[in-house]
Amino acid sequence: MEKSEDVFSINEHEVMEYYGLNGEFGKIKLKIKMLRSWILHKWAYSSPLSNFVINLQKSRGVKIGKNCHISPYVMIDLVYPELISIGDNVTIGSNVMIFAHSNPTASKNLKEKYPRRVERVKIDSGAVVNPGCIITAGVTIGKNAMISIGSV
Repeated sequence: MEKSEDVFSINEHEVMEYYGLNGEFGKIKLKIKMLRSWILHKWAYSSPLSNFVINLQKSRGVKIGKNCHISPYVMIDLVYPELISIGDNVTIGSNVMIFAHSNPTASKNLKEKYPRRVERVKIDSGAVVNPGCIITAGVTIGKNAMISIGSV
């Protein structure tokens, strides 16, 4: 049976490589970056104040345009927030999840068959992402598009 720490080490190495970090100092820097991202996300996640949420997400590196609304309980990628861009006049409903990466982390065998995928996510101006949608790596939502409730 494989050790979960082996898979964790592989994941950590992949993220460090992406950010150009190495060695023990790189590990510390990555952990501080992830902790900061997690804390800011945690504050934003349950807030009913859209402008507060937007400012916190921007400070994590998410690019967000003017006149946007982000509802409570929106999950925006914790590892690669800088790869998410949201245009002007976008509305994002509750319980939406936006991920700029996919990564099977539980099994070394799965990691070999399905390597980490990291790609930008773009939500163009005027789009409405209704509650419960899941947006994954590499997706572009077009201008003025309306994404139906629970879409993947």
